Amino acid sequence: MSSLNGVRVIDASQVLAGPFAAMVLGDLGCDVIKVEPLEGEATRRSFGTRAPWGETPGFLNLNRNKRSIALDLKSGDGRAIFHQLAARSDVVIENFRPGVAERLGIAYEQLKPLNDRLVFCSVSAFGNSDSHANRGGYDIMAQAMSGLMSVTGEAGGAPCRSGVPVADIGAGLFAAVGILGALIKREQTGHGCVVETSLLDSALAYAVWESTQYWSSGAVPRALGSAHPMNAPYAAFRCEDGYVTIGANNDKLWDRLCDALARPEWRTDPRFNSPEQRVLHKEALAAQIESSIAGKKRSEVEALLGEFKVPAGAVRTYDEVLDEEEETEGGMVGHAEYSGHSVRFLASPVKVDGTRIGAGKPPPRLGEHAGEILSWLGVSAEEAADLRSRGVVNA
Repeated sequence: MSSLNGVRVIDASQVLAGPFAAMVLGDLGCDVIKVEPLEGEATRRSFGTRAPWGETPGFLNLNRNKRSIALDLKSGDGRAIFHQLAARSDVVIENFRPGVAERLGIAYEQLKPLNDRLVFCSVSAFGNSDSHANRGGYDIMAQAMSGLMSVTGEAGGAPCRSGVPVADIGAGLFAAVGILGALIKREQTGHGCVVETSLLDSALAYAVWESTQYWSSGAVPRALGSAHPMNAPYAAFRCEDGYVTIGANNDKLWDRLCDALARPEWRTDPRFNSPEQRVLHKEALAAQIESSIAGKKRSEVEALLGEFKVPAGAVRTYDEVLDEEEETEGGMVGHAEYSGHSVRFLASPVKVDGTRIGAGKPPPRLGEHAGEILSWLGVSAEEAADLRSRGVVNA
């Protein structure tokens, strides 16, 4: 997809939320230049066991469709190169702690005089004006402080982090959406602007049901395992070889579930004869459903409920999912060459006109594109060599 061809993005962020936002923009056709510290950004060195090519595989899933240049932003020459990049770009993304961008000389107010059309996106843990702004934070703190952890896990159990970093990834997606909106606004006004989001706000934004539940009833949402606070049956139920999720959350689907499991008496059971009663008695209902599917395998339950058009899906492990996707034509597993190795990464979930977007350039090696980027900025080969010898650029 090339809808954003010609839009240039400077990705000065690290780890997850910011790089994810930049990758989404790269998938949409932007030219993304990843500005890294001289030693490389954090996910090259941590977040998993190092691979044969000397870096951790986690970097690969966040940095396709990017070019890399490694700069010492604490040096005057490194800062000057960044300023040249910002002057000729459309978007800058950063996720430093509040105040760090200013100290490095690359904050919005310092870049705006160089490029009034610049869209500057700041992704932080807690926002730049929140009472927690100056604290460091990660996804798990955002999940905890937003209330998300309080509704995750089994009822009565210890607080449980979501199995995937939803605050980080959500912040990256919200940032990308905000940037796209800002680019459209720029076409109308002729001026850039600042886009901000945080892990905390992004995690709280998921509370669409929980906030409604609290404001409408005063009830504080609690962890319910896989169950839903407002619908039943809508959960994971144990069968012979694992669990299957079932969603029969309206009367039509409920009738179909009764037929599928040959339990017509459920319709007249006072505990189950209305949506409200099914929610109030969700534990008893779960026991009844599990008794009805106890001798069946996941695939059998899926097939049976599929015949009756009752939504159902097995709880699968990642090996099952990824192995299937890899064998699926046009699936979610992409392949690329990286540092002489064949590597796999997750592709974009977006398709346009039937084609999955983002299958472009593989993730960059550290400083791989420094030469071409410096040349584009008008830096001569001799000047580039001098910058490398003085440790301003790593290439």
